[in-house]
This record gives sequence, structure tokens and C-alpha cells, in this order.
Amino acid sequence: MEDLVAQGVDAICVVPLDPASMETVLKKAMDQGIIVLTHEGSTTQNMDYAVEAFNNTSYGAFIMDNLAKAMGEEGIYTTMVAHVTNASHNQWADGGVERQLEAYPNMQLLEEEPRVEMEDNAEVAYQKAKELIKKYPDLKGIFGTSTFCVPAVARAIEELGLQGKFFTAGTSMPQELKPIMEKGIVDSAILWDAAQANYAMCALAVRMLNGETIAEPLNLIAPGYEACTFSPVQANLIEGAGWITVTMDNVDDWDF
Repeated sequence: MEDLVAQGVDAICVVPLDPASMETVLKKAMDQGIIVLTHEGSTTQNMDYAVEAFNNTSYGAFIMDNLAKAMGEEGIYTTMVAHVTNASHNQWADGGVERQLEAYPNMQLLEEEPRVEMEDNAEVAYQKAKELIKKYPDLKGIFGTSTFCVPAVARAIEELGLQGKFFTAGTSMPQELKPIMEKGIVDSAILWDAAQANYAMCALAVRMLNGETIAEPLNLIAPGYEACTFSPVQANLIEGAGWITVTMDNVDDWDF
């Protein structure tokens, strides 16, 4: 990032793993007149706009709806995120918990470990899922955020012989999800096409560089981003409708 700023690029589109750690260099970029756009980084302070595939709270609620359906709308669950510093993952988890509290009174968040960090690592997620299952016999489900969560938890479910007794829902890559769905361990997962999100960011950068007015409904060309709106709670947060539900019926529509 320092190199890009030194080169004097016209715009920077970034997906920050830890938004807080990027603030100094992004401020430097903005001070030089560089356009700064983020994706999965809506809490970033030094940026012109954040482009999100969807409203993060609504996305979390949708994951919870899937988990609740799998769990029969009852039982104890916990949430798993890549890092506790990751803005979007924690917003999804918060949205999921909020949805559970308002819609699924017979479900409860695991009080002892309500937010589990899996370091965005499939092996860590798998090991932590097994530890949670063994440590908390009443635990029935894991709400996942990282694309590694659902496959890792599904691996633990299969290994421990808990298919139909323990459940997971969350984001996953279609082709990694396919063999899990074929075994009936999970029925579906949700995600968004990262390529389209980044295309939308670049389309916004071009419009800004051309001096165009940025107003809603904002067409950023990419599928799911043709009529973006501004968040009612954050003036520079642009939200599309880019989530995808993956099932056995459409899993082969994506080659990743």
C-alpha cells in the first residue's frame, strides 16, 4: 500500500483484513488526492466509499435463518469468525445473533464462548469445532462467516458421527461445498461473487475519476450491483444485492 501511494495511483480499491491497521496509509492516500474505496471494510475511516455486496446485518440474519432451519429452531449455537478484528465477519455474526433473538426464542447463544476466532484457517476451524463439540455437549450448531467455516465444521460433524445432530450454516465456496451437500451434511450455503464485488468497486472508481455524480439508484454494472443504495446509517456505505444461495440445484453454476 505504501508503494502504491508513492507511485501516485489514481485510485485504490482494497479489501482490508484489519481496517484499523490500514488507517494511516489510507489517510496518506486520501491526503494526496487518491480515491480510496473498500470492500468488507465499512468501518474504515479513511475512505471515500465502502462498496458492500449487501447489508451486513441482513446477510447475518439470512445465515441465521438457514442455521435455525437446520437446527429445528431450537438449541445452543455459537458464532465463528476469521478474526475478531474483521469488520464484516463480526457484523454478520452480530446480525445473526440479533435475528435469533427476535425470531428464534428457543435458540440460545453459547454464553461461555459466543464468538470463536478461527484465524481464517480451515484446519484451525476444524480443530476448534471438534473442541467446542466435545467441551459443550449441549452445543448444536455453529454459525460460520469465513468460507472455511462450513467445510471445516462439516468435516468435524462427519468425523464425529454427528450428521443430523449437529449443524452449521454460513458462507462457503460452491465447489468446496458440493461434496458436503452430496453427503447431506449441509443443504445449502450463501456467498457472493468476489469478482463482481471488485468489478463494482472499479466501476465506482471510474465514475468518480470521470467526475460523475454518485447518487442512488447507483448502477455499478456488475450483477447484483445494478441498483445500489446508500446505507441509512452510514452516508458513504453503498450496498448492493449480491448474495447468492448455493444448493445442489445450482452449485455447478460456479467453478470456484
